[in-house]
Amino acid sequence: MFINARFHRNQSSVQGGGTAGRTEMRRNQGFSLIELLIVVAIILIIAAIAIPNLLQSRVAANEASAVGSLQAIKTAEYAYFSAYPTIGYAAAISDLGGIGNPCAPTSTAACLLDSAVVAAVPGGPAKSGFVFRATGIAVGGSIYNAFVGAGSPAVAYQTGNHDFCSTDDGVLRSSQVTGGDLPVNNLAACYAFAVAR
Repeated sequence: MFINARFHRNQSSVQGGGTAGRTEMRRNQGFSLIELLIVVAIILIIAAIAIPNLLQSRVAANEASAVGSLQAIKTAEYAYFSAYPTIGYAAAISDLGGIGNPCAPTSTAACLLDSAVVAAVPGGPAKSGFVFRATGIAVGGSIYNAFVGAGSPAVAYQTGNHDFCSTDDGVLRSSQVTGGDLPVNNLAACYAFAVAR
């Protein structure tokens, strides 16, 4: 009788232990709805902080690329002036580009500027969010003795916050975006921009 009572006690503890183990296992199989909501809320808070900074970084990178492209346009204009002194500076940005491989330079396709910059004109595909123009200007003569190279964001306040321009004086100027994707194409409009630092 004593042995029989002990057997029943051991049997019930084994059954109880087995049930408790199964309950704990069932509880650890997934996350509760509250836990998932907390994780989602944390992710949304981090995204709300990070996304505006990411967008500003992209705008800054686009503007830095635009300044580099304007520098390339100025260098190409100076080289064009040296190569074609009877014409002066290039009449349009397309004259600074080139066709073919290898490129054979002419006054209408001088092979001086990368095709991605030459193609990035208003209405065309943007280069790093900007479109460009290079316009030769004949001041008191028959040759283009001045030029304006300019770039504007393809989408104002999304791909860039500033318009940029430079003339044959080599000074980089910038202005807050006025809207539209039309870079300036005359000396007076470019001189109205503030000198960029």
